[in-house]
Amino acid sequence: MGEFVSLQVTDGVGTIRVDRPKMNALNRQVQEEIRAAATEATERDDVKAVVVWGGERVFAAGADVKEMAEMSHADMVKRSAGLQSAFSAVARIPKPVVAAVNGYALGGGCELALCADVRFAAENAVFGQPEILLGIIPGAGGTQRLTRLVGPAKAKELIFSGRFVKAEEALAIGLADRVVPAEEVYPQAVAWASQFVKGATLALRAAKEAVDRGIETDLETGLEIERQQFAALFATQDRSLGMDSFVEHGPGKADFVGH
Repeated sequence: MGEFVSLQVTDGVGTIRVDRPKMNALNRQVQEEIRAAATEATERDDVKAVVVWGGERVFAAGADVKEMAEMSHADMVKRSAGLQSAFSAVARIPKPVVAAVNGYALGGGCELALCADVRFAAENAVFGQPEILLGIIPGAGGTQRLTRLVGPAKAKELIFSGRFVKAEEALAIGLADRVVPAEEVYPQAVAWASQFVKGATLALRAAKEAVDRGIETDLETGLEIERQQFAALFATQDRSLGMDSFVEHGPGKADFVGH
């Protein structure tokens, strides 16, 4: 449990909650607490899926500009790897992850949301990568994850301009996956995550790894990654339980055990 970031677990769903009033500015301490929460969520067997949430008012309005303004080139050379790896710890959680976005998700906040597998946005949510307006570029994965999500042309337009993207446009371009009333964002994200609590844990892990690793490479290599993951699952008890249940009772009725 960090000062500003916590992992709260209920019925198999872990919520990584960022709570640094007023705007959840992502200073170095928050970044490291995000890393710690993501690591804990990865390691805990009782966490089957994860929600990343900044609360009812704001997801995260960006980096702590006052802190960054004091940093020299040498300071940022030392810090930039830690900044990226703290966010990557969320992206590498080997379980389904959903970002529940209320209010602003700007700069580092947008980059944090991009680390999730899917994004649920409030009707009043606002996304953006406005770093260019500070004379810099996104440094926590925005130029890479945004490009892979919405395509290079749209990513460049958003990053070059630094403009804000409202929820409906975010949905249209694939930056958001669902838009709902503000009060429904977190409950719907938890409901989405809850469907995996009794799922085939190793198969979910394999599916996520195959997609995430495969998209970084050529098709032939990606297919080999898939083949290896697919074949490996035939060594699991869940595969036997799932197939036996399908034969006897039809699809969707297996009681998986997670190994």
